[in-house]
Amino acid sequence: MSATLATLLHELEPTARIELVERLDSMASESSFAWNNAGTGHAGLCELNYTPPGADGSIDIDKAIRINTLFEESKQLWSALVAHGNLGDPADFLSPVPHLSFVRGEKNVRFLRARHEAMSNHHCFESMQYSQDPATIAAWAPLLMAGRTADEPVAATRVEAGTDVNFGALTNRLLTRLTEQDSDRVGIRTGQTIRDLARNADGTWNLQIETRAGGQRVVRSRFVFLGAGGASLRLLQKSGIPEAKGYGGFPVSGQWLRCDKPEVVSQHRAKVYSNAAVGAPPMSVPHLDTRHVDGKPSLLFGPFAGFTTKFLKNGSILDLVKTVRATNLSPMLSVARSNVSLMKYLLEQVRLSHAQRVEELRAFYPDAQAEDWQLEVAGQRVQIIKKDPRRGGTLQFGTEIVTASDGSLAALLGASPGASTATSIMLDLIERCFPERFASVQWQARLKRLVPVRAETLQKDATRLGEVRRETHRILKLGAADPASSRPAESTPRATRVPSRNADETRHESMTAS
Repeated sequence: MSATLATLLHELEPTARIELVERLDSMASESSFAWNNAGTGHAGLCELNYTPPGADGSIDIDKAIRINTLFEESKQLWSALVAHGNLGDPADFLSPVPHLSFVRGEKNVRFLRARHEAMSNHHCFESMQYSQDPATIAAWAPLLMAGRTADEPVAATRVEAGTDVNFGALTNRLLTRLTEQDSDRVGIRTGQTIRDLARNADGTWNLQIETRAGGQRVVRSRFVFLGAGGASLRLLQKSGIPEAKGYGGFPVSGQWLRCDKPEVVSQHRAKVYSNAAVGAPPMSVPHLDTRHVDGKPSLLFGPFAGFTTKFLKNGSILDLVKTVRATNLSPMLSVARSNVSLMKYLLEQVRLSHAQRVEELRAFYPDAQAEDWQLEVAGQRVQIIKKDPRRGGTLQFGTEIVTASDGSLAALLGASPGASTATSIMLDLIERCFPERFASVQWQARLKRLVPVRAETLQKDATRLGEVRRETHRILKLGAADPASSRPAESTPRATRVPSRNADETRHESMTAS
C-alpha cells in the first residue's frame, strides 16, 4: 500500500518530496513479504465468500464484480510502469495461475452451479468453466481427485486468467524504481521508528523518529500516510484526530502448511478455494495454492488461525493492550461478547497438531503425506473493531482508510483483499486527501496514462474490459491466460448485467471490500 501510494503521488506530483520510514532493516518484510500472505491476485474468481447466497437461493455477485475490476486497475498501473521500462520483468512478481473454486456435497454443488450461472452471465467472468465430472476436475487439478471416492458429489469452476503475486518482490521493485528514478526527492529510511506525531498550528505534522542506534530526528510534513500494517492503529491514535476515536483492533495470527517437494508441487498449478467450515470466520476460507517465490514453485494450504496480542509479526505482546482507550473500550468489549464462537474457533486452531492440520488438508488432497508438509508462520492480521450505534461495536474483515478532515493524514486499517486492490484504494485516498488537485486537468491527464479505464467503466462496458485485459496481459506476460478466450460449452449465453450500486457508492466501498 505505501509503495503504491508513493508511486502514484510521485507520478501525479513529480516535484513533491517523499520519504518512507520503515522500522525493520528491509522493506516489505511484514505483511507484503511473500510467505506472510497467500499471494492471490484477488479478482473475485474463486473466493466463495465474495458471492453470498440469498434466502431465495439467488447469488449476489456485486462484490465479486467490484473486486474483479479493482484488480484490473492494479494490473493497469503495473502495465504502465512495465511499459515505461522501469519496473523490471513482470515475471519476477507476477505469474499466471488458474483460479478454481472446489466444493463437496450436494448442497455445495447446487450453490456452485448457481454461482457459475450468475457469474458467467456477466462479462467479467464469461470465461469461467464449470464441471461436476471427476475426470475434468482431475485434469484441472490432479491433487484434488487423487484418492477420492467416486461416489462423493464434487464440483469445480475454473478461470484460466488467475494470478499469483509476490507482493514482497513487487513492493521492493516499486520502491527501487522510485529511488533510482528520483533519489533527490524520494528517500527510504530503514531501521527507524516513528515514536510520536503531532499536528502543528499551520496544519503540517511533526514526526518524532528514533533510529536503530538510538538517535532522534524530526520530520515536518504536509501529508502523512500511516501504512504500518497492524501498527497503523496505534500511530493513528497518537495523531489525536477525532476520526480515530472508537477504532480498536483484534489481532489474528496465521499459519500455513507448505510443501516444496517437486513430485507433489509439479502436479498442482492452481489456486483452489473452498467453503469455510460452518461457524468459522471469513478469514478461515481454506485454499490450496501454487506459489512462485524467487523463481521456485511451492504449495501452500491453509490458513490456520491463531491468537496473539501482537499487531505485527515482529511486534510486541503489549501491542493490543497499548491500543485500548476509553473511546474504544466499549466497542471492544461488545465485540468480545458477541464473538464467543470466534474465540472458540481460535482456541481450537491454536491447539491443532501437525497431524490434525494435515487431516484438514486431506479434504482437498486426500493422498497428502504428513512428512511432505511443514508449518510456515504467516503474517499478522489486525481486524478492525468499529463503534456501532446499535450493537456497541462490530468486527470488520475488510480494508478501510481513515482520514483527517483536512486531508493532512490518512491511515490504512484492515486486511483482505488489501494488496490486490492497492491501486484503487490509494487512488481513493488521494482523491479524498487532495480533492482539488485530483480533479485538476494536469493530474487527470497523468492518471489517464497510469490507469486508462477506471473500474466503474469496466463493470459496465464489456468491450473496454476486453481491450484492457488484452493489453495488460500482453505487457505483464500473462498470455497463457487468454482474456478473450471463447466461452466454454457448459456456460450459458451472456446477458448484460450491471451492479446495482452507482459509481459513487462503488468508489467508497472499494475501501471497505473484504
